[in-house]
Amino acid sequence: MRGRRRQGDDGISRDTLERGSDMTRVPDEALVLVPGGTLITETPEEGRALAIAIARNTVHTLQPELEVLQAGRPQYAGDAAKLIAAVQVVSLEFQTIAAANHYWR
Repeated sequence: MRGRRRQGDDGISRDTLERGSDMTRVPDEALVLVPGGTLITETPEEGRALAIAIARNTVHTLQPELEVLQAGRPQYAGDAAKLIAAVQVVSLEFQTIAAANHYWR
């Protein structure tokens, strides 16, 4: 299928997805699922930042090609429902972090 342009349901052309080997990848050292190796933070603010980092790292782990990530950005950047879905992911991560920190009591 190399060389043919087909638009996927996500709006990203299939040839963009299939190139793979000549794409810029997120560096392997950045593909850490839990930055710092712990969910324990000093403050809720640090916990929120960790939740955002975990969500971003999950996306990068699932799709490490930067060009594909950048090509998809216009598809969700102006779509309120997709942005809300992203916020929900961060909120779920934050719930887990808050529980791990005993809600900073």
